[in-house]
Amino acid sequence: MYMNYKEALEALRRLDREYRHLTHVLALLQWDQETYLPKDGVEDRSEQLAMLGGMAHGHLIDPGVGKYLREAGVTEENPAGDERLSGEDRDFLRVFSREYYKAVKLPPDFVRYAAKTEGLSQAAWAEARQKSDFSFFMPHLSAVVEIAKKRAQYWGYGDRAYDGLLDIYEPGMTEGDVRAIFDPLKIRLKELAERVTAKGPRPSVFSGFAYDSGAQHQFSLKLMEYLGFDTKRGRLDTSAHPFTTTLGACDVRITTRYLAENPLSGIFSTIHETGHAFYELGMSGSHRGTCLGDGCSMGIHESQSRLWENVIGRGTAFWTGLFPLLRSYFPDQLGSISLDAFIREANRVALSPIRIEADELTYSLHIIVRFDLERRLFSGGLSVEQLPHAWNTLMKELLNVEVKNDKEGVLQDVHWSMGSFGYFPSYALGNLYGLQLWKKLCADIPQVDDHIAQGKFDTIREWLNQAVYRWGRRLRPEELLTRATGQGLKADSFMEYLEKKYTKIYEL
Repeated sequence: MYMNYKEALEALRRLDREYRHLTHVLALLQWDQETYLPKDGVEDRSEQLAMLGGMAHGHLIDPGVGKYLREAGVTEENPAGDERLSGEDRDFLRVFSREYYKAVKLPPDFVRYAAKTEGLSQAAWAEARQKSDFSFFMPHLSAVVEIAKKRAQYWGYGDRAYDGLLDIYEPGMTEGDVRAIFDPLKIRLKELAERVTAKGPRPSVFSGFAYDSGAQHQFSLKLMEYLGFDTKRGRLDTSAHPFTTTLGACDVRITTRYLAENPLSGIFSTIHETGHAFYELGMSGSHRGTCLGDGCSMGIHESQSRLWENVIGRGTAFWTGLFPLLRSYFPDQLGSISLDAFIREANRVALSPIRIEADELTYSLHIIVRFDLERRLFSGGLSVEQLPHAWNTLMKELLNVEVKNDKEGVLQDVHWSMGSFGYFPSYALGNLYGLQLWKKLCADIPQVDDHIAQGKFDTIREWLNQAVYRWGRRLRPEELLTRATGQGLKADSFMEYLEKKYTKIYEL
């Protein structure tokens, strides 16, 4: 039956809502696997994920979807459809059709196999990490790498597989684009890190004390409330690797982890993930539950978490009102520590093998290590078997860190076990996006430090909502950044911020 372009659009919106429901159910099962699933439940959970993944994929590639897209005027060459539609409708079609054309090229059997294999791989990674034994995980990782290569081939990337994987997280960005940013950034970061570390190590003010995980959790709940997180629309739990996942328009889950010897780990993980949650919960009402109700790229998403964690959360203004509360949870451990000493600790540069424990200055070097390994892995210049040695070599070269074992080396991150190749660059790109946005925010809100010191974050969230949150996926990353700041992506704001901050802290 013939239908006009408006009827086709409504049919697509209905199908999109149903597809989002299925993906949120999948996300719920994955969240449970990371938080509460009994160890022996992994096999069944992998099969459940595979079945639901196949259902979601089948729903997206239903023949009716292609028909409705054609009725709406959509082709691969014209993904935004009929020009008579509104701008928001055309953005919906552009984003939805992007997902459709990717999905329709993947055979259903391949999708089910990939989901099950990646689920088992994630469980194997957790066990291998506990044992600090890469050889146990290696066959699983090899299978996941082959799946990623095959997926990129189905999408038409041929021998440019890594470009296809980057495009999942940073639409339109290629390996060459990332290298053009990372290569000069690597030099500047390494030089600054060497100047700072030449001053000699600073001992931690936290050493010699234990910090109860229950008390850390209670403080993290207060911290989320202080920042303005709506606990009616989300919750905080613990996991081996902190993450945020969206299960619905009013259901965003955060996880963190606590270290007995260092409370900053849980504190800054909580702030980081809350930044992600603010983005997810700040989407325009009309976008929620649709393909537009998501971040426009992982780099933009990471800009929000890194901005809240580092630029706001490690500043003196932030802790002016909050430090007494933290002290009240740990009076014996923190009673004799001044606010200035605490701020120096929060910004202490300590060469570490662990990415999520890395300081703000060296963090992006950890990401550049992973980017270099990934691109070589998919170009054929590096095998899975060679990863541990290559990892350790790069860590020594860029960070002057000796990696002691697989757990603190190649096994420390969950991403590869899930098949999330191409994701890591987003973290460092997020630092760059975030500082460009922050520089403009400060120009528009000159008294921002006073607001932060008073625990008033509404003006910051509102500025970010107007510039970033509300747009969802309507804007492409470069378009969003240019609209908000008047400039394309550059490393200058980030490096100027680091150089000013650490020159002062370390009296360079």
